[in-house]
Amino acid sequence: MPKTMRIIRIIIQIIFLYVFYYAGVLVIELTNLPLPASVIGLLLLFICLQLKWIKVEYIKDGATFLIGFMTLFFIPPMLGIINYPELMSLDGIILMVSVLVSTLFVLLFTGIVSQWIEKKEIALIEKKEKGESEVERNYSHH
Repeated sequence: MPKTMRIIRIIIQIIFLYVFYYAGVLVIELTNLPLPASVIGLLLLFICLQLKWIKVEYIKDGATFLIGFMTLFFIPPMLGIINYPELMSLDGIILMVSVLVSTLFVLLFTGIVSQWIEKKEIALIEKKEKGESEVERNYSHH
């Protein structure tokens, strides 16, 4: 595929991801939930993917592109820690421990969900292959 087409596809997929973010903003505006709009948008995207209303291929390249730049999003907080030495006080240490614990929780939860999705995909592939082999067997006997 030409490089220009790939770039256009990535841009469209990122715009598609932004649609879910703004859907989250709309839900927050209508319901006054005490959650970030990005979290609600991510949940909406997850639900749409699980219900197969949206195929992974529709967002895969755009999401991969954004994940590639995630480290850039973590540099400003690190500079903030360097600029504010008071974060190394007791309150700062408590803050860092809570961030570490919540990060570990997110990693654990993400790993569990990823393994669960992978098992479902493997079972689906095996079921599909089993169904195809039964069809071939039925046709070979006739």
